[in-house]
Amino acid sequence: MAVVGSGPAGFYTAYRVMSKVPNTKVDMYEALPVPYGLVRFGVAPDHPEVKNCQEKFQEVASSPNFTFIGNVSIGNAGGHFAGCTIPLASTLRHYDAVVFAYGASKDKKLGIPGESELQGIYSAREFVGWYNGLPEYANLAPDLTKGDEAVIIGQGNVALDVARMLLENVDVLRKSDITEVAIETLLKSRIKRVHIVGRRGPMQAAFTIKEIRELMKLHGVGFHNVDMSLMPDNISKLPRARRRLMEIIMKGSTANVDETLKSWSLDFCLSPTEFLGQPGGSLESTVFQRTLLSSPFEPSSSVTSTAEKVTIPSSVAFRSIGYKSVALPGFDEAGISFNDRKGIIENDGMGRVLRLNRDGSNTEQGSHLPGVYCAGWVKRGPTGVIASTMEDAFSTGDAIASDWNSDVPFIKGESSSGWEALRAGVEHGKCKVIRWEDWQKIDRAEKERGQLLGKEREKFTSTKEMLAAAS
Repeated sequence: MAVVGSGPAGFYTAYRVMSKVPNTKVDMYEALPVPYGLVRFGVAPDHPEVKNCQEKFQEVASSPNFTFIGNVSIGNAGGHFAGCTIPLASTLRHYDAVVFAYGASKDKKLGIPGESELQGIYSAREFVGWYNGLPEYANLAPDLTKGDEAVIIGQGNVALDVARMLLENVDVLRKSDITEVAIETLLKSRIKRVHIVGRRGPMQAAFTIKEIRELMKLHGVGFHNVDMSLMPDNISKLPRARRRLMEIIMKGSTANVDETLKSWSLDFCLSPTEFLGQPGGSLESTVFQRTLLSSPFEPSSSVTSTAEKVTIPSSVAFRSIGYKSVALPGFDEAGISFNDRKGIIENDGMGRVLRLNRDGSNTEQGSHLPGVYCAGWVKRGPTGVIASTMEDAFSTGDAIASDWNSDVPFIKGESSSGWEALRAGVEHGKCKVIRWEDWQKIDRAEKERGQLLGKEREKFTSTKEMLAAAS
């Protein structure tokens, strides 16, 4: 079985199948030289406990039936130093099953004036990748010195992560695995006021209890009270999770905004319409349209726009409105149905990939492309935390095991030799293939770098550095 992607979805699917189908051999392909996907590049550096799942992944990788094939991209050219590429069609010819678990590599855009023209506007995905050492964004160089107000558009957990990085005491972050480049940039930051803006209200917000509580507890950072007209009169009757969220918001921060240098707010019922600044220059302010909720206290309330405009001064803005998966080259030829609008591979809900008709349409639900599966964000969309990704991956793993044990047809290719059949064509090129023992060298080198700085690790932020460490 080939698994495309080495994040939580890929590892948990591999673990499930290997535990349910004896002697399963898994080849895991990763475009970067390092594994773990969003656990490494998406989890906030001050949340090390969330990365404990890596211990389970290391256990999977220690099996003699598991092969890690890093720095090797399936379909897409890696686009980085000494990266390898294998065409999708070649991969499908040499496996019984292929699982796509490559996550969401793009982010959604707002599509409003000024978004592409002005400096100082970033996606949350870029910013998170930058401070976590993702090579793709190593040179992002966000400028946090133009002014003291920042706007974050979106109210999910990623938006709150960005706000926390902007507001947290840098000395606290130094002890984490945030990159030293990010530390230097945050030390120079002038940001004192952060607006976390959403189209709807507190009862519809996407953030969770843990993240909002952390922001409220930041030392020396105050929270501006919310508009109480958006809060239910009697929160005691709400379901437990939503009640706890409302209690935290109503209680506010331990620090008073009048006595702190830094502060933040949850700005509800605002929809962005325009970024303002001098042509070709930097962002100066963000314009929003006031929205109206049809049922303010209902989690699924619809929203409509009003004529009222609100302008918030902002020298920097981050859009945090979701990630998006994209199809791999070769999907159409392989008959794999991809929904561009939803950003997912069409599947039966259990991870069985649906067949694409020759006219480009999808067949009816249930027409499974033999041996082809998906898991994680590319299966269900970019939502949820690692625990929900684990459950999702387990459902895909269960479907694979059930199909195998029921003698359901799988891929009928040239062989089931997997990587052994593909490696010759890859290793004769100029690219460098990273095996698990090579990753362990990179891992040790990063930890040694970290020890010199009094932290767990200092990540390499370029694939060239990673490959040098592996050698």
